Amino acid sequence: MWIIDLIIVLATFLAMEGVAWLTHKYVMHGILWNLHEDHHRKNPSSFFEKNDYFFLIFALPGIACLAAGLYVPVPHLFFVGLGITIYGFAYFLVHDIFIHQRFRLLRNSDNFYFRAIRRAHKMHHKHLNKEDGECFGMLWVPMKYFAEQLRQKRADA
Repeated sequence: MWIIDLIIVLATFLAMEGVAWLTHKYVMHGILWNLHEDHHRKNPSSFFEKNDYFFLIFALPGIACLAAGLYVPVPHLFFVGLGITIYGFAYFLVHDIFIHQRFRLLRNSDNFYFRAIRRAHKMHHKHLNKEDGECFGMLWVPMKYFAEQLRQKRADA
């Protein structure tokens, strides 16, 4: 039975990339731009951003599923919540720590996958307003950024 639970966690984690992409493109760059805008226009005097509220917004469904899976007779919901929570942790590590260096860790990674993610995110942030955005994903970015990093690696060799 544990294999089903593992599949639920993995499927939820993978599905969250789609949820994050859709939410980023149509909600964060749409109706809730007022919360996301300061992420594109940094205020160097403040560690926190209004954009950080999205951490809570995304955490609530995970917490609700974890609680429902524990306290209501729907045990698979716990594993859905676990997949959401693991994705949230991965998002924090990749986006806040690796890409934006909000904490000075993981600064010198030379992995082509991480460089491609960083480059795609940089291309996303070149747009300072909510229109004309690109690269709304976090873990999966367009293949052109991977190809670009492989070409760069070969040129450096």
